[in-house]
Amino acid sequence: MLGNKITELNPVPELTILQTQLGEWDNLNHVIICNSTNEAILIDPFSGEFWSNVLMDRNLNKIIIILTHSHWDHTRGVEKFLESNPNTEIYIHELEYKRGWSGPDTHRWNHQPYSFIDLNYGNLNFEIHCTPGHTPGHITLIGHGIIISGDCLFLGRCGRTDLFGGDKYSMWKSLMYLNKKLKKLPKDWLVFPGHKYPLDDNTNPDYLNLEHVFENNLAIKKQSYDDFCKLDYLEFDDALAKKSRILKEENRL
Repeated sequence: MLGNKITELNPVPELTILQTQLGEWDNLNHVIICNSTNEAILIDPFSGEFWSNVLMDRNLNKIIIILTHSHWDHTRGVEKFLESNPNTEIYIHELEYKRGWSGPDTHRWNHQPYSFIDLNYGNLNFEIHCTPGHTPGHITLIGHGIIISGDCLFLGRCGRTDLFGGDKYSMWKSLMYLNKKLKKLPKDWLVFPGHKYPLDDNTNPDYLNLEHVFENNLAIKKQSYDDFCKLDYLEFDDALAKKSRILKEENRL
């Protein structure tokens, strides 16, 4: 895993973003670095060992972890990272406890769905939007020319809604909420999703600017809930979905 290629970008002068693909589920991991304070935000670490080694070489002054949601493939690296970085602060939305999150955290956001709060870190300021649907407390991070969208908004589609804690109507509302928010931003802002999936034209980019996301992504353009429900990637008949149905019945979620 240490041989994974890391893409380094400077979409705006004040920050650097690192991106790499880890694991068999095409997870895209991201690190945001404040260039003036040399402090970093590690988002959804798939491998704690990988990121401990990468970030150690950069001699950062501080690192925090933000979890967009609590699915295993977005949190599996947290405990390993803490072994070598025990004072790392971890941020997650408290609604993730509705689907059974029991991992470590130090900060729990509690703002309402389809709203945001500010996060000031280093000399950076981000909006933390609560965008449920894939999970109850999924968050999307927006600021400084970038959108970290986790498993809510992919480049060519949206996240599935049939897993434990998922909800189709909430996903549609989140996407309509993001539609209004993102259309007010410059078209060259970059979207960094939680997974790398091919587009309808068979290209498979790691990130896209907003102009191309709105061109390629039907999910964020479906103004009608009935039309949104016709999308074929919201629900699947696989082992994960079957397990989710059992959990939903047991927990009435």
